[in-house]
Amino acid sequence: MTVPEEILQKYRQAGRIAAEVREEIKKTLREGMPIIDVCEKVESMIRKKGGKPAFPCNVSVNEVAAHYTSPPRDVRTIPENSIVKIDIGIHVDGYIADTATTVCFNPEYESLVHTAEEALEKAVEMLRPGLLMTRFGSAIQKTIKTRGFKPISNLTGHKIGRYLIHAGKSLPNVFHLSAARVLEGEVYGVEPFTTVASAVGRIKNGSEAHIFRLLKHKSLKNPYAKQLLGYIKENFRTLPFTERWLQECVPQNRYKDAFSELLSSKSLISYPVFIEASGKPVAQAEHTVLVSGDGCVVLT
Repeated sequence: MTVPEEILQKYRQAGRIAAEVREEIKKTLREGMPIIDVCEKVESMIRKKGGKPAFPCNVSVNEVAAHYTSPPRDVRTIPENSIVKIDIGIHVDGYIADTATTVCFNPEYESLVHTAEEALEKAVEMLRPGLLMTRFGSAIQKTIKTRGFKPISNLTGHKIGRYLIHAGKSLPNVFHLSAARVLEGEVYGVEPFTTVASAVGRIKNGSEAHIFRLLKHKSLKNPYAKQLLGYIKENFRTLPFTERWLQECVPQNRYKDAFSELLSSKSLISYPVFIEASGKPVAQAEHTVLVSGDGCVVLT
């Protein structure tokens, strides 16, 4: 399946913005920085460069593998001697580029970061039409284990669709018996996650959730909840968002009750923070790729 040129141009634009923002934030990230400043800096750069955030900027520290973004008025900072994953999503007219990098402030974990990057290189080298998902997962697992580390077994890469971060197909980072194959014209977020050999190598849901997504447009009693839901539907569609982006939508004294009704009515779903089950550090590397006739094209 050939991707139409007008769509390909939007993917390329999103990918270019994603890569530029990723490299800029890597240069400016420092120990002690407020995490909310990192999130808002990334999201502001995306908008200034002509894109829109496809999801809130994730800043996941140490054993947190994914899904941490600052809530409003967050006071947390980047800890000293930490390992920090920055996961960035951009869309242009719903066409998404998703990329991530790990910044290491602890020399002990530099090899862990390099291993995630090597696994990503291996993934890009392998991806082509007809590739079995089983073979892909086995190769990524072998690459990581050969370096003396462990993949996170229940985090995967993912097919990307228009206004959809996860469009139904997964790219495993470990051996997984499957008859599914990669197809020409598909777009994937490819993201190996690595941890130390002594870790469990799985993630569990944490108690916090600061990222949300529209699930269903339901009837609501609270007029401010209706107003908030309308804003979410119009501005984010099926893409994830954060409460930081909603603070001016309804009067501040009405916001808490309105948002609570959206959650209790199951109009929204939340994404819990993902934590490595044994509390060990995690590294991540990610590109978005387009599967082409004889391989894949890295968009980010």
